Amino acid sequence: MVKLKERELTNDKRLVEITGWLKSEFGDDEFIIEPASSDASFRRYFRVTRGELSQIVMDAPPEQEDVRPFINVAKLFAKAGVNVPEIILEDKARGFLLLTDLGTVSYLEKLDTEHSDALYLDALNALFVLQSKIDTVASQLPVYDEPLLMREMGLFQEWFLERLLEIRLSEENQLGLDKGKDELVNAALDQPSVCVHRDYHSRNLMVTSEQNPGIIDFQDAVIGPVTYDLVSLLRDCYISWPEEKVKGWLQSYHQRLIEAGIVSVSFDRFYYWFDLMGVQRHLKAIGIFSRLKLRDGKEGYLGDIPRTVDYVRAVCLRRKQLSGLGQIIEELVIPKLGSIAS
Repeated sequence: MVKLKERELTNDKRLVEITGWLKSEFGDDEFIIEPASSDASFRRYFRVTRGELSQIVMDAPPEQEDVRPFINVAKLFAKAGVNVPEIILEDKARGFLLLTDLGTVSYLEKLDTEHSDALYLDALNALFVLQSKIDTVASQLPVYDEPLLMREMGLFQEWFLERLLEIRLSEENQLGLDKGKDELVNAALDQPSVCVHRDYHSRNLMVTSEQNPGIIDFQDAVIGPVTYDLVSLLRDCYISWPEEKVKGWLQSYHQRLIEAGIVSVSFDRFYYWFDLMGVQRHLKAIGIFSRLKLRDGKEGYLGDIPRTVDYVRAVCLRRKQLSGLGQIIEELVIPKLGSIAS
């Protein structure tokens, strides 16, 4: 017997397919299915409860999403020794996966001044495993190359500046932005390459009683710059910390990378990489948040744009190489920033 938590979901064609798939797999077992979460893509997640057992169904429509990267990276990360969902059942053709449940409490819900040091220590320990244990060649993960870095930053101009804020850059501003993007790419490609989760932040880390954190949303993993996941974690688009606290966590991790032979540069150079990697990532995120609003009707991310712009603004003030981008932020973006959520 199937109990749908919300009856209106019975009008959802793919959910009807999922329940039919589960009934064929579970036999006579009664289960309850309810929404668990959705993300910034076309994927959705449902929690399936059978008695005391809780599991997660991933719904990835094949015309928009491919579950094979998730399957491959899940196996890769599990073999390395980090806590990721185990795949129990799969239907690749229809885009359905049944996974173990890592719980309902994300890092974002638990992070505060009392718990931050312990939670970030666990997250940095897990990140070190990914960066030190996964072979960059044998993994066969895609490479975070210059075209991809540039394509991501293009989202900032197209979706945020031009479409959301209706800003058209002058020739001088365009040259400044292009020069800044070149600096960002050069700094990214100058770094040692490691396994990169690519969305290693507080919404994708789950608080677990054992082997904390549980790691999700890793299907876009690549081989790329060593500071990428660090900046995703420590300059999170969804929660911010004083820069001195961020530098403290970063210095400890830099020393660990030095001792492991993964990096050999001074902390000043490493901090420069971290700063510029953050700007690259945050330009992409600002563009994605804008696209989610304008194309997909998801307004929930608009409130995260000001925090993310603040990260970019702070680095541009600190790094003269990004003065052209900084001018765009100060003169064109900041005056319009207050209007985006209205």
